[in-house]
Amino acid sequence: MASLLEENLFETRAQAPAPSKDFYQLIVTQKEVIFRWWKISLRSEFRETKPGELKESHEYFLDDPSLQIQIAVIFGANILEHIFNLCRGNFDFLERLPDSLLLYIISFLELEDIARLSQVSHRFETICNSDTLWEKIVQNLCGTITPEMRALAEEVGWKQFFFTNKLQLQLQLRRRRQKQDDSKTK
Repeated sequence: MASLLEENLFETRAQAPAPSKDFYQLIVTQKEVIFRWWKISLRSEFRETKPGELKESHEYFLDDPSLQIQIAVIFGANILEHIFNLCRGNFDFLERLPDSLLLYIISFLELEDIARLSQVSHRFETICNSDTLWEKIVQNLCGTITPEMRALAEEVGWKQFFFTNKLQLQLQLRRRRQKQDDSKTK
């Protein structure tokens, strides 16, 4: 399974916490952790400071608490935990799937499972609440969608369209027709 991975497993950039203006980059490849920094300062003693780079193997990184602390301060505890997992060979292949494939898979889940999945991460929340997913769900359940229904769904959102009961939908469609008729007569 590891052969499916790209050379760079993870990359992120950040500015150090205030008042520092220093800039940092963190890259995790299949074999090493690369930590880069650029000192940005108006103080004369730092004006000539060149960018720096530290490369460590996964094993050495796991035994280097000073670098781990720096990463936690700059990038946060969640990123540090993610780097630990990558260095230990614990890869989250689900997170690496493209959105289009995730949408296809999620469209077959039960509504309750979609609601739970949306709480897993920001990425899954975005996908589970996307109009693209709810359009697929509506198409799977309804079969045919009239142009009028499609226009209403795009106006109110596919998720809202799905959860609106039939009586309310009929009322909204009737109002929409009335607005169109009124605009034609003017």
